[in-house]
Amino acid sequence: MRNRKLGMTADHRKAMLRNQATSLIQYGRIETTDTRAKELRSVVEELVTLAKRGDLHARRQAASFVRDIVVDKETNQTALQKLFSVYGPKYADRKGGYTRITKIGNRKGDNAPVSVIEFID
Repeated sequence: MRNRKLGMTADHRKAMLRNQATSLIQYGRIETTDTRAKELRSVVEELVTLAKRGDLHARRQAASFVRDIVVDKETNQTALQKLFSVYGPKYADRKGGYTRITKIGNRKGDNAPVSVIEFID
């Protein structure tokens, strides 16, 4: 499948997807445009599949994509640690479809279609 260009250069697109994937891991759900949510879904599904494997190589592959930020101040847990400790075991028995995209209407400023992407419980 070909990636959507989303009106930006490849470097900008990759940086945006990295930031959104990290935010989705951090918060569990984010609000974005429909096309960005659809593109983000494939990225996050791959990351959760790596977390399900859980070996060192999978951790390093995920670390090359996920931003290195602290998502939980009390435990000092990073986004990568949360991915492998929370979402990997949570979806261990599931074969795919870890995220849900729900359309919520149009944005007020430019009337762009907006969706919420979230992890399935």
